Amino acid sequence: MPLTFRNSVRYAVMFAISLCVASAAHAQKASGAKVTVTDDGTAYTLSNGIVDARIDKKSGDIVSYKYKGTEVTATLPGQGVGRENGYWSHDAVGDDTTAKISIDPATNGGERAEVEVKAISHGKAMSENAPGNAKVYADIDIHWALERGDSGVYTYMQMEHQPDYPTTNMSEARFCIKIADYFDWMSVGPKWDKPYPKAEGTAAHEDKYDFTSDQFDNRAYGWSSTTKNMGFWIINPTVEYLSGGPTKVEFLGHRDTNAVQAPTVLNYWRSSHYGGAVVNYDQGEHWGKVVGPFMLYVNSGGDHAALYKDAVARSNVEAQKWPYGWVNGVDYPHKAERATVTGHMVLKDPQAKSTTLTNLLVGLSAPAYTLHMAARVAPPARTRPAASGGAGLVAAAPTPAAPPTTIPASDRLIDWQTDAKHYEFWARADANGNFTLTNVRPGTYTLHAMANGVLGEYARTDVTVVAGKPLNLGSLVWTPVRHGRQVWEIGVPNRTGEEYAGGKEYAHDGTFLTYAQQFPNDVNYVIGKSDFTKDWYFEQVPHNENPAAKVGAYNTGTGQGRATPWTITFNMAQAGGSGKAHLRLGLASTSLRQFDVAVNGQSVATVDQLMSDGAIGRNGITGIWSERDVVFDESMLKQGTNTITLTVPAGTLTSGIIYDYLRLEVE
Repeated sequence: MPLTFRNSVRYAVMFAISLCVASAAHAQKASGAKVTVTDDGTAYTLSNGIVDARIDKKSGDIVSYKYKGTEVTATLPGQGVGRENGYWSHDAVGDDTTAKISIDPATNGGERAEVEVKAISHGKAMSENAPGNAKVYADIDIHWALERGDSGVYTYMQMEHQPDYPTTNMSEARFCIKIADYFDWMSVGPKWDKPYPKAEGTAAHEDKYDFTSDQFDNRAYGWSSTTKNMGFWIINPTVEYLSGGPTKVEFLGHRDTNAVQAPTVLNYWRSSHYGGAVVNYDQGEHWGKVVGPFMLYVNSGGDHAALYKDAVARSNVEAQKWPYGWVNGVDYPHKAERATVTGHMVLKDPQAKSTTLTNLLVGLSAPAYTLHMAARVAPPARTRPAASGGAGLVAAAPTPAAPPTTIPASDRLIDWQTDAKHYEFWARADANGNFTLTNVRPGTYTLHAMANGVLGEYARTDVTVVAGKPLNLGSLVWTPVRHGRQVWEIGVPNRTGEEYAGGKEYAHDGTFLTYAQQFPNDVNYVIGKSDFTKDWYFEQVPHNENPAAKVGAYNTGTGQGRATPWTITFNMAQAGGSGKAHLRLGLASTSLRQFDVAVNGQSVATVDQLMSDGAIGRNGITGIWSERDVVFDESMLKQGTNTITLTVPAGTLTSGIIYDYLRLEVE
């Protein structure tokens, strides 16, 4: 999803509503039934007169969830469709699993209960039910909690790798819950708020990748029932435990891709989608992470729009509560053990159209690190067919940010976009560049900033946050990289290709097939005459020459297309001098190994070592953002008409590029 202010008004309204919800919730809790926990030997049941949550004592799964007596989870026994109900992909099944009541409501007047299911690995493989049957070597501790008067249950999980456990390369990691079939309206963001009925057959099923959305801007999402006027939602009070920062696109909900087609709601904290994210840890390393608590919220009494508004409002209430004071026994700093980081970002760029930083996002993440891939065996990738990419090339993080540098093909540089091992803290700044990052865990971080209209990002290393001590970074001057005079630009640097032709309609299966129909002679863009919203297609892919291929049908893009040259024509008042020219490319997504660049018909570079993030094949508009600087002799530019040609080679129909932004500079 593009990074715009499209949600700012919506969330302001929701916050106002949240104050009313908070007052109502307080009144409800004061008169609600006390929380109880019962143990029948195989499961705990947490109840408060509104919801009843049954937790399996062996796995930590939620095997039943009732709201006012109505079951909200799907029941799929014996149908061969995988795990049912609600579960963490890395569960607590193991040789040494214990279950206990960690908060006994009998000790607090029935205000709160919590149960815990914990498995100790002892160096043995855990979680064989994880995606791809990929095993991990870690202790897994799953918690479920319920408060008096609440219509939602909390869950969280701690994973901890002890130093003597083997090395692990983790596969997908998420919480998933399959809910009852009467939920028929899916709301996973403003763009995807629609009825989602069952298909008559799986062949006609809508592609689940059509409905992925950004996690940062959508803290409350789920389904509602138009027949029962009831909603089911996952609410993230923070995104600190999720991966990929504020640009991460992910599954939030879809129908199960099998004959049953149960509605699902997902909370991914490490995925392989759109470039994915990494959690690898080595023998000898002590590592742990707490994911959550987040809430499984149920509401009723309105139509789908009212239920969704109430869920968003409740997410604001939960955000104000964070961090929860009742969480103990895991690596979870409380309010007094965290800190607030503030500052003021100032843009210094004489060539900028404006010094106002629009949609300024500021965040703290773990310092970038190199993952030595040659020493690891990756788990099987469950991806849709696309061209395979080489090692990722990600911009380094000096102060200010500099152009990316090449790393060995056998290694991968992991930064905030691809890290799931650590915590991240992000916020959207105000219109004057002031930012506040709340509840930051103690540690040493890299500070990042990005904004619409500015190519690249700001980075400041060695930001140390001390428990309980506010940190004011003062005014931070962001001087973006420039290599001389700007000759021309195409697009807007905003880490998405949505502003280009066709970009608003990216989320349809087989969209890559429409390129050849709309641009039969490929793109010929004339600076000063062409309009990038009409004349520059949002993805450059091999040119499909198979008229039998159908747009809108389920098409994985395995067919082949011819090479696709895109030409940029521009005029120079005088011939180039003796310096260098820089073609600067902001790439919102790449799904190919390399592409070629020519100036006035002469090859100047092969842009290679590109990472395949799969966004094109998965109906996306952004994946892993990167920047490339193609440098050539300025003397190659002549007085009058010049051309630069970008050529995606022949290949599978999804092996291409989604451009963020292009700019030519001369020294």
